[in-house]
Amino acid sequence: MSTGAGHIIVVDDDPALRQMVTRYLEDHHVPATSVSNRMEFNRQFEASQPSLIILDLRLGRDDGLDLLREIRTHSDIPVIITTGHRPDEIDRIVGLELGADDYIVKPFSLRELLARVRAVLRRQEIGRAARANDPERGGYRFNGWLLDRRGRTLADPNAAPVPLSKGEYALLLAFLEAPQRPLTREHLLQATRVHEDIFDRSIDVQVLRLRRKLEVDPSAPCVIQTKRGVGYVFALAVEPF
Repeated sequence: MSTGAGHIIVVDDDPALRQMVTRYLEDHHVPATSVSNRMEFNRQFEASQPSLIILDLRLGRDDGLDLLREIRTHSDIPVIITTGHRPDEIDRIVGLELGADDYIVKPFSLRELLARVRAVLRRQEIGRAARANDPERGGYRFNGWLLDRRGRTLADPNAAPVPLSKGEYALLLAFLEAPQRPLTREHLLQATRVHEDIFDRSIDVQVLRLRRKLEVDPSAPCVIQTKRGVGYVFALAVEPF
């Protein structure tokens, strides 16, 4: 197994699958290390920060969602989550909301997994290059709220910080970049970088969570309104700065 800069950590409690995945990645010139639980992951992560993490949401005694939540508190390293069949559908949605970059369902094709790994790493590299050429600066004001792009922070009209997940931030930014314009679910899926084969309801869940943070009454939304047959519209005037 390879370590060092640029490698991938595979987190799964199935030793046969771990070996199969890491060997396949290595055979295709993608350095990989495998671990079976949170303790091993933390030790490996501290020793050498990876370029990407493949994380099983079912880790025996450990909870993969808790580990994903922990990762997202201090790192934006791309994460691909692996899950079982239909019974894990809610876990997939929650995983995406917590900041996972993609998911793949077991049993999966190693070829498909490699393609998804390369796609996520490619998006990461494109984003890194874009930030180097045009660093995020400024932000948006709306109805007393303030979104600071440099710090990726949101403050309410009382200047109190409002925490946002990676997905919530990307969704809010998409709305603020096109205020008072109906946006389709497809557009919002692309803006939040959710994989194209995720069903539209995942965006509905993200919108619901964002409404809970922005709306006085989320059941009667005034900020993010539903446009039947289209998608959603951010109804407030927005001032960039």
